[in-house]
Amino acid sequence: MDEVWDKDMLMGKTGPMIDAGGADEVKKNPMLWGRAGYLTEEQADVYMEFKAEVEKRDDDFKSTIYSFGESEGEVWTLLRWSRARKFDLGEIIKMVEEATECRAEPKTHDFFRDPKKALGCDMALYMAQFPQVYCGYDKNGIPLFFSKPSKINIDAIEAITNLEGILKYHWFYQVHDFGDRLRAQKKNKEGFNRFECVVIMDLSNLSVSQLNSKVMSLIKEQSAIDSLCFPETMNRMVIVNAPSFFSATWSIIKGFIDARTVGKVDVISSRKTWEKRLLEFINVEDLPSDYGGTALSTIETMDKASPGDMKRLYSELLYVRGHKDFKTEIKEGETVDVYAWTRSKAGGKFIVVDQDKSSEKEYGPEVEIICDGSEESGEPTPIGVRIVTERIKGPAAIKVKTKSNASRLSTQKFLIVFHVY
Repeated sequence: MDEVWDKDMLMGKTGPMIDAGGADEVKKNPMLWGRAGYLTEEQADVYMEFKAEVEKRDDDFKSTIYSFGESEGEVWTLLRWSRARKFDLGEIIKMVEEATECRAEPKTHDFFRDPKKALGCDMALYMAQFPQVYCGYDKNGIPLFFSKPSKINIDAIEAITNLEGILKYHWFYQVHDFGDRLRAQKKNKEGFNRFECVVIMDLSNLSVSQLNSKVMSLIKEQSAIDSLCFPETMNRMVIVNAPSFFSATWSIIKGFIDARTVGKVDVISSRKTWEKRLLEFINVEDLPSDYGGTALSTIETMDKASPGDMKRLYSELLYVRGHKDFKTEIKEGETVDVYAWTRSKAGGKFIVVDQDKSSEKEYGPEVEIICDGSEESGEPTPIGVRIVTERIKGPAAIKVKTKSNASRLSTQKFLIVFHVY
């Protein structure tokens, strides 16, 4: 833990922030509100009371507060929680108690350290359907988190996992993935104390219809965990490629939000403008190439999450009434495994063949998949099965033939996944 701060240090009267300007500087820059060295006397008093309360509490209470470990430092950690409830001591304590209850069950599982076990599928496959990834750092060493809500394929997600698996994975992502990045920065970068992230949210080609109830429910569940158990961890958010309907809505919403929150968010439609904005606080060599920098693209970074010697994967969601085929080509020098995922109780039959009908080549026998497992809710548990006998070597032009076991009046969803080596 970092050094212990007394009341005068918190207010910027002594210590490392003595020249910061104290609470008066907050009037000029609302983003300094509630930060070490910029507290009012009343805020400093609440901090000292909160600290005393923490010292009296049990290990569960303390581990909730230090969700990223004690290396964050006492003052930085306690102030995150204090800012989240605007220095209302009663509300701060209540929040920690609610968060302790929320994390109790995940804690017994070490916050699901194995992402594949949490999801029921490879992390790379999930990320392909819900593109979100930590990729690089800003000029202050704060991790960059790229999220692409317009690319969410909720039907494909339902074919490979369920809400329980997604929430388990989210605990892994926050405690282990994000937490490891923060702890590494604290260890390796002198003066790093912002246990926060910079969010770049890409709304490219987003339509109102994509924000359906299933997508919004998923986002809401994850956000609820973050706001309760990991408060004040968003340093700033830059929303890029914002469609006109979103920009118009934000113009209205920000009038009802406090200045500090508004100051954390930029909403920018023009690529030229948002590239310039990102490069103001991110070095070009740390910014992914698909966002105007020279670092690995976000797609390449997600591909690196592929397990073992897999180079990348791609998938195709099929909506099947009766039967349906999907064609693809394998490049020279690559080999491919083919899997089918579904949660269809009726199931279906799959076979991979050469596109050239004259060859009559089949890459293994027909495979039937029926999702007969069930959860307590009565919903089937997604299942993935390999549908080729061995990896297919390129160059090759193949076709996946799919037949539904259900009637032609019923649409079944099957996700065909290609593992490229």
